[in-house]
Amino acid sequence: MSVQSSKLLELALKAVEDKKAMNVVALDLRNVSPISDYFIICHGNSDTQVQAIATEVRKVVHEAGGMIRGIEGMDAARWVLMDLGDVVVHVFHRDEREYYNIERLWSDAKVVETV
Repeated sequence: MSVQSSKLLELALKAVEDKKAMNVVALDLRNVSPISDYFIICHGNSDTQVQAIATEVRKVVHEAGGMIRGIEGMDAARWVLMDLGDVVVHVFHRDEREYYNIERLWSDAKVVETV
């Protein structure tokens, strides 16, 4: 079963917020890049929190019938990259997020309004 990108975005945003992710940003890449429709960027303050955020995203997406195409970085928990297909979730450790600052790299993308 396929889950629409807007629904995946909604599910993943709720999951990261439920695990108290910090500084959550969702970028709309539909008119910027063919990589995916949306990026979610957030961070946790510890390795444990980073893993908990990523685990919650995985759980919520699976429960909704979505498919995780790939996850990288879970063991080190410094930058977990989750490919949900049309949505890519970046869960950083606070220090790594400041260093890589990927929001700057995708500055052409619009920030998605979340309620």
